[in-house]
Amino acid sequence: MYFFTDEEKKHLLRYHLPRARERGVAEELRGWNWHQPPLESVYRNVVLALYEVANAYCPTGRDILLRRVQREKGRPNLAMLQGAIFHAVVADVIVAAKRAIYAEGVVNYRIIVERVQNHPILPLDAWAEQLTPEELADTASKVEILAAFEKTRVLARLQEILTKQPYIGEDSLVSLALPVVVEQKLDGSFLGLSPNLSTDACVFWEPMVLDLKFDKPRDFHRLTTTGYALVMEALYEFPVNLGCIVYGEFRGDRLIVKKDIHIISDELRQWFIETRDEKARLVAEEIDPGTGDCYEGCPYHHVCFG
Repeated sequence: MYFFTDEEKKHLLRYHLPRARERGVAEELRGWNWHQPPLESVYRNVVLALYEVANAYCPTGRDILLRRVQREKGRPNLAMLQGAIFHAVVADVIVAAKRAIYAEGVVNYRIIVERVQNHPILPLDAWAEQLTPEELADTASKVEILAAFEKTRVLARLQEILTKQPYIGEDSLVSLALPVVVEQKLDGSFLGLSPNLSTDACVFWEPMVLDLKFDKPRDFHRLTTTGYALVMEALYEFPVNLGCIVYGEFRGDRLIVKKDIHIISDELRQWFIETRDEKARLVAEEIDPGTGDCYEGCPYHHVCFG
């Protein structure tokens, strides 16, 4: 899911990278300036998870008040449960492939292939009680499609690198063929965020944050990559100019993958900061913004509308 096709690489190298470098970012909006306005957190006693800032499925932001102030528990909908499962499946396959390479070494490529191909599909036991039998069957079918797709992509990349590099070692093979870090842990404390953040994936050859979605594209999805970019800049003090939303869609027995590569622009950074401050204010001052044009699948629909 996280690997770029040749066309996507060309678009990245010829279009996005040059524009990101030409356009630049206002210095005060770089994450390493977390200690001064506008990045400095106004409400220092309020620590938010990044998803709480970036998600705008609740039109008024009342969900954060219910969760943080009134201590209400949401009811995860099917999309949320399946999203968590699909994220775990992709990460599991990539980590299993890396583990096989390190364990077997490049000389045992055939065994690596067998280990990846035969790697068991992630069991759904942890989510089974939250799904109906029909939902569980649908989810299991999609997990099989997703795992098979990811295994094929991983093995294709390994073979591509091995045909070009006859003297490569296992560490270099992992770096070149599987250059993503999944579930990278980040401390967002500098920006008034949780100290236990976790990206879906990131790459460091040209610093980029990737986020996986099984949803239709929405403008606010880019706030997630923007938030992680700011956190990485605050922690490591190097510029992170690019983000990528990876959209997965199941159509019958097929998986459709599209990527939204974008520049972490001044506008996105300002949007994220303003949203963080506004949601922190709701919590700090216990402001109830009321309901809006809510969707029925909202995890807090039973709280707002009984």
